[in-house]
Amino acid sequence: MKIGYIFPGQGTQTVGMGKDIYEKYDEAREIYSRVDNVLGENIEDITYNLSQEELNQTKNTQIAIYTMSLAILEILNKARIKAEAAAGLSLGEYTALTCANSISIEDGAKIVRTRGRLMQDLAPEGDWAMAAIIGMEDDKVEEVCSKVEKGFVKAVNYNCPGQVVVSGEKEAVLRAMEIAKEMGARKAIELKTSGPFHTEKLKEASNELRKELEKISFNKCEISVIKNLDATAYTDEDDMVDILANHVINPVKFRKSIETMLEMGIDTFVEVGPGKTLSGFVKKVCKEKEVEANILNIENVETLENAMQSLK
Repeated sequence: MKIGYIFPGQGTQTVGMGKDIYEKYDEAREIYSRVDNVLGENIEDITYNLSQEELNQTKNTQIAIYTMSLAILEILNKARIKAEAAAGLSLGEYTALTCANSISIEDGAKIVRTRGRLMQDLAPEGDWAMAAIIGMEDDKVEEVCSKVEKGFVKAVNYNCPGQVVVSGEKEAVLRAMEIAKEMGARKAIELKTSGPFHTEKLKEASNELRKELEKISFNKCEISVIKNLDATAYTDEDDMVDILANHVINPVKFRKSIETMLEMGIDTFVEVGPGKTLSGFVKKVCKEKEVEANILNIENVETLENAMQSLK
């Protein structure tokens, strides 16, 4: 069994996510305590007590998902369950780098909190949206974006066969959704996000994030971590600051990242964090590639304990 961890990004958050794990496991509470201490904030309050609308704010979403995923990861580590590779969707790449001990939990918490605030506060003024186009191949979604007559919209998340996310001005995104349906897309779904993520519109946020990343110590990855930028594994020669600063203004190549993990021999994928979104992406990639893989997700006590039984 070769295990690969996959870590979710924004859009998977729900109020109260992971609370049963927090209440049952000392290891989970230790992680929340470490994050609380370094930030001087109460992440439990953000995760369990805010309204869904407040939790959906990027500044809150990112740190809540990051901390929950790390809490689960700590329990897996204590159970001596280890992965050989990791990848994450957007924000999830920071969790993957923390999993690989490239970034400490404390530095990770600080940079994720800052990243969320910058992506929210430094998005240019306007009404922004993201939408998933389902049942349409990558090049067709790019064609859809080119057909939008007015406003800014582009393909940004290449998630899996038949699913690409577009991002941009809300009216342009809504128009892209209409055009996609006219061109044969099965569905087009607006997402729970609040900015033109992974586009050049976040250049100011990228520049400010770069300054914060320069304050962090990066270590050699202890397991393979697959980059969103190009779906290759980080190397010792990589400029981590440059890669992560550019991360927020470039498309996410998640589909190719899963293909890379399959080529590495990963046969067991474990989604660590809220939701089952990434598990669905892996299933579609495996189906297209005609390969079999064991796919698990961990988001509550039941799925955690089932996974630990399967992975021992």
